[in-house]
Amino acid sequence: MGNRGMEELIPLVNKLQDAFSSIGQSCHLDLPQIAVVGGQSAGKSSVLENFVGRDFLPRGSGIVTRRPLILQLIFSKTEYAEFLHCKSKKFTDFDEVRQEIESETDRVTGTNKGISPIPINLRVYSPHVLNLTLIDLPGITKVPVGDQPQDIEYQIKDMILQFISRESSLILAVTPANMDLANSDALKMAKEVDPQGLRTIGVMTKLDLMDEGTDARDVLENKLLPLRRGYIGVVNRSQKDIDGKKDIRAALAAERKFFLSHPAYRHMADRMGTPHLQKVLNQQLTNHIRETLPSLRSKLQSQLLSLEKEVEEYKNFRPDDPTRKTKALLQMVQQFAVDFEKRIEGSGDQVDTLELSGGARINRIFHERFPFELVKMEFDEKDLRREISYAIKNIHGVRTGLFTPDMAFEAIVKKQIIKLKEPSLKCVDLVVSELAMVIKKCAEKLGSYPRLREETERIVTTYIREREGKTKDQILLLIDIELSYINTNHEDFIGFANAQQRNTQANKKRAIPNQVIRRGWLTINNISIMKGGSKEYWFILTAESLSWYKDEEEKEKKYMLPLDNLKIRDVEKGFMSNKHVFAIFNTEQRNVYKDLRQIELACDSQEDVDSWKASFLRAGVYPEKDQAENEEGVQENTFSMDPQLERQVETIRNLVDSYVGIINKSIRDLMPKTIMHLMINNTKDFIHSELLAYLYSSADQNSLMEESADQAQRRDDMLRMYHALKEALHIIGDISTSTVSTPVPPPVDDTWLQPGGSGHSPTPQRRPASTVLPPGRPPAVRGPMPGPPLIPVLSAGPSSFVAPPIPSRPGPQSAFVANNDPFAAPPQIPSRPARVPPGVPPGVPSRRPPAAPNRPTIIRPAEPSLLD
Repeated sequence: MGNRGMEELIPLVNKLQDAFSSIGQSCHLDLPQIAVVGGQSAGKSSVLENFVGRDFLPRGSGIVTRRPLILQLIFSKTEYAEFLHCKSKKFTDFDEVRQEIESETDRVTGTNKGISPIPINLRVYSPHVLNLTLIDLPGITKVPVGDQPQDIEYQIKDMILQFISRESSLILAVTPANMDLANSDALKMAKEVDPQGLRTIGVMTKLDLMDEGTDARDVLENKLLPLRRGYIGVVNRSQKDIDGKKDIRAALAAERKFFLSHPAYRHMADRMGTPHLQKVLNQQLTNHIRETLPSLRSKLQSQLLSLEKEVEEYKNFRPDDPTRKTKALLQMVQQFAVDFEKRIEGSGDQVDTLELSGGARINRIFHERFPFELVKMEFDEKDLRREISYAIKNIHGVRTGLFTPDMAFEAIVKKQIIKLKEPSLKCVDLVVSELAMVIKKCAEKLGSYPRLREETERIVTTYIREREGKTKDQILLLIDIELSYINTNHEDFIGFANAQQRNTQANKKRAIPNQVIRRGWLTINNISIMKGGSKEYWFILTAESLSWYKDEEEKEKKYMLPLDNLKIRDVEKGFMSNKHVFAIFNTEQRNVYKDLRQIELACDSQEDVDSWKASFLRAGVYPEKDQAENEEGVQENTFSMDPQLERQVETIRNLVDSYVGIINKSIRDLMPKTIMHLMINNTKDFIHSELLAYLYSSADQNSLMEESADQAQRRDDMLRMYHALKEALHIIGDISTSTVSTPVPPPVDDTWLQPGGSGHSPTPQRRPASTVLPPGRPPAVRGPMPGPPLIPVLSAGPSSFVAPPIPSRPGPQSAFVANNDPFAAPPQIPSRPARVPPGVPPGVPSRRPPAAPNRPTIIRPAEPSLLD
């Protein structure tokens, strides 16, 4: 019953919703909410009821709507209602809906006029509605009654603003015609949240209750107090009509008859009444839908384009075709080989910008992790000297040796070379784990065929494990080769003569003093909160010092720390911290920075920590040993060395240092080469040349190329999605051609409506003026009926001109007054004063004053006969 405009929109929206649901998506039209705002007993609930076409809201005098009612209209084939607070119950009788609203209101607010911001949520399912949200709000009131709080006015305004501030809400500012429009709180609140007037529609109610001889024609024609979208007049049912069960259809017919028969409104009857209000609101909904269509269309078109390439492959797809399976198997294996090589060797396409992967991680193992592990295995100075002295004494036995024994040198060197086995084998393990990750990543593209993926991963991983054993054997062989012969004639070996003269500290001197080894950001983690707390600095590590600056411009240096006597130790990550930390300290127990014995440096990841540690190793800063140095000191004191033995220890110490340096350099060079040759390159060759043969021998082609259920479902879904997208685009085109948008009305001069202002302006209604009115409120234009003389008052400043009384009489001239209403003139010259002389000769037309909305003018009917 009721809303024809809505019924025209329903099929359009439903077609669009169906098109989107067919592709498994929701159509986010987000149709606007429609909120009614107005004073108490202004007729807000009646306006909403007329829009829905059902009689279901509580009615009466005083404050009836005491809680916001959020009414959700939902399109359905059956008609019923349900409340959020009692979901299990369905209401088919709308009288019961009204009773439930009243009882639910009383349950929260009491029965003595109390209010509450807690909304009542009502859903109405009907075949005659769109999916819309309508909001019935409590009327604006100023004086508390009953149990209402003293700040009732502000509570209601805050409640209303919560609902009308949303950009997608249409505001129906309802004002009764028998009230001064300039005092309309509804219009002022709408102005606050919608200063451009794009979503505010003025609604004038109770036009049939105006005083006899008055009307609201100037307001409804949008001349007197203009709004951008204008005003629409409606005539609701009276309380007597409601009590007498007058239905909405009869009320609409009575409303139509009122506008057609009233002399002031008959010329605009087609733009008045509830049907026209419905039409305007539905046109707003149509505009909103049409504004949403371009973004929906572009979204669908982009999805369609992304699907077209894959759909082209599936159009002629036959799952059981053997030639297709053979072709797919060859393509998959070739693609796997190409992906593996690209991940190891690196390539320009599909570069991972978030983390290191594949070959880059293996490179880091070769040149950062492995050197760091080697240095961790380096000898401790005190331990080494003690071992050398024991070796010399044990070789001499009961005799006192006069010369330095070379057997002690060989024994110590071989012991140091054996220590290289552990970090070398650990390096192989790290590379194997990285290769396994690469294989897993490359096999992800075989996910359409689960058996093929599983077999490929198994075959390649098994081969890598085989190569791992051979690689480890080769590396152990390299170390055994080094152990088999100590080449003291090596060109880089210092020899006995130089060893005796060489100073230990000079041997450890760093290569290039000013060489920059690394730059980067680090956080000093252990500065107390009293001194500013943890802070990030730009660090520069050279061969001799560690400096940090305020930022990477390197202009403001904070500190420079020499690297002498520094070592690195690991620090456990804090409980609440996500940073990874290591520390630098001085072996001589001195403060490193200000009053700190060590500085804790924090990085974002463990990889960054390892990389910085490797850089410090290059600068000669080594990690701390596990055993405590004080224990070493105790052990060292258990024996003493005579000067001759001390010289022999120093000589062998320098020889060992020189020879182990040569071995380390050789192993660091050979390790990556051995691993690349025996493991990585062999694996690449195996994948290119032998993987396909292994796959054929491991299982038959049909089982290998058996498609996964997920892939078959994905293919069907993709084809269905493709056709549904094309259908949805076709429907959008139909809607675009079958509907039209109405342009937004041009802006109007609504400066009379100031948010929160006092709102002094002329009254919109025409009513008799029998007495002299105060300067702030001029008389309204009256209709053609006899009455006492008018006394025009001009309020243009401190002095006002009062024209002599002019009697009025009925006659044809009255129509002239009505038709030449001074309020009808556009406000083109607002600064021009309206001067009215005391007498106007006959035949001279009167000058019309501008219709400034906040400035009253003289209303003077043209009566030439009075001057005859």
